[in-house]
Parts: sequence; structure tokens; C-alpha cells
Amino acid sequence: LSLFRLTMKRLFSTSHSSVDSKEMKKFQLLAHKWWDEEGEFSALHSMNDIRVPFIRDTLLNMSSNYHLGNPLSGVKILDVGCGGGLLSEPLGRLGASVTGIDPLEDNIRTADQHKSFDPVLAKRIQYKSSSLEEIVEESMETFDVIVASEVVEHVADLETFIKSCSQVLKPEGSLFITTINKTQLSYVLGIVVAEKITGIVPEGTHEWEKFVPPEELERLLESNGFSVKTVNGMLYNPLSGSWSWMESTSVNYAMHAVKSGAPGQSSPTDTLSEMESEQPSATAGTTV
Repeated sequence: LSLFRLTMKRLFSTSHSSVDSKEMKKFQLLAHKWWDEEGEFSALHSMNDIRVPFIRDTLLNMSSNYHLGNPLSGVKILDVGCGGGLLSEPLGRLGASVTGIDPLEDNIRTADQHKSFDPVLAKRIQYKSSSLEEIVEESMETFDVIVASEVVEHVADLETFIKSCSQVLKPEGSLFITTINKTQLSYVLGIVVAEKITGIVPEGTHEWEKFVPPEELERLLESNGFSVKTVNGMLYNPLSGSWSWMESTSVNYAMHAVKSGAPGQSSPTDTLSEMESEQPSATAGTTV
């Protein structure tokens, strides 16, 4: 009977996986390059300058517990599609307990090796080679926060992915997503300029068809029990190699959504949007 169950589970997880095998092959070739700040992932390194404070400050606005030096102490974060750990590490440094998952074993090997240089991070971060769907059963309502940064434009089935996020998040938990809009501008900047002209991103990294408009992502989130709190445009300047916030979401954007709590409970983030300060806007740029 247990063998039958295992077979059925395997069949189910492959047929309902959000992992795209074509995407896996692309990233396999780059797995050893994650920590080269001048290499293929340089734009993701510099994205930490805005995505880490966005996550930190949003969570602090929602909480009354401040830990000096370790502001995210006691917060359990799942970093989905963690790659080599570029975002897991700074979140761990802020005191969070981070689980990083990635379906590519080579990515996890790189991430594990890199965190081992820092004994504090080695304790706070745990990496696992796994898809999101594979950990759902053992991790129901386990995490306070899920981070999916530059991931949703690579998944095979976005709805399955969002549903799984909801299952592993605690009620009133936060989901942070950064991704690329599906516009003519994102095609020109994200694929023609970034991949074909400047080579900021390896050619073939992105498929425009898989880019997700914020309206579509918002609709999917709202229909799966999330309340979208914030949508901010992001701008990459290839000349300075830096990121900034902007009003327009026509290329890159960041989103924060909260899973609804038990019936009749109000969410602590209801006042969040009022508390958030306006982000400075900028002009031209490109994307990763």
C-alpha cells in the first residue's frame, strides 16, 4: 500500500508541478556563477539594494516587535527559487530563519557552500533541493513570509504555484513577489536590450510569453485568498548597474500580498498602505 501511495504521489507531483524543465536546463549552465557580482547575475546582486529593504520595512511596519540589530528575528521565511542564495543570505543577516528551496541541485550546492563561510548564516539558513509543491505536505501553514523574487516568470503553472504559496503560509502571512510585466516595453528592454544588445542577462533567459502583468497576478492572488497591499514599479539602470523605485510598473515590479486570516479577524496590514511612504520615481532603464 505504501508503495502504491508513493507512486501516486510521484505521479501527482509531476503532473501538477510548477517546475518547467526547459527553465531548469537554462539555469543549470549558470549554477556556479551565482556569487560573481560582475557576472550574469550582477543585476540580481544589485537588486538586493531595494528588495531587501522593501521586505524588511514592510514586515517591520506590520509588527510591534523590534529586535535591535536583528529586526527579522523569529520570522520564518521561505525563499522559493532561491538560486545560489543571493536573497536568502541578507534576510538571514537580518535575523530571519530562512529556508531556501530550488529544484536545481547545483544551485543548492552553490548556496550551501557559500553560506558555510559564515557560521551565523550556516545556523539561520537551511537549503533544500525541491519544488514548492514537494514541500507543501510537510509544511502546511509553516511560514510567516514567502519570497518569490524573479521566479514567477519561469514557472510552468502560475495558479498551482500561488495555491501552494497559500498552503505553506500561516494565516495573515506575507508573500513578496518581484517579476516582469508583459508589455511592449518589457519586450524591448527585457529581451532585446538586456539579452541581445547589452548581454546584461544571458540570451534565452526570459520568454516574453511567460511574463506576468500585475493585473493578472493580482487577480490570481485575490482569487486564492490573498489581499494585495502594494504594487511598486522597479527600474534598472544598466549604466550605473543600480535599481530604484518608480511609479510605472510597465517593466519590473514588486508586489506584497497578505494571506487572509481566520474569518472575522482583521489583518494587521490594513493600515500598511497608509504608512508606506511614496517611492521616488525615475526615468529610463532596462530589466533583468
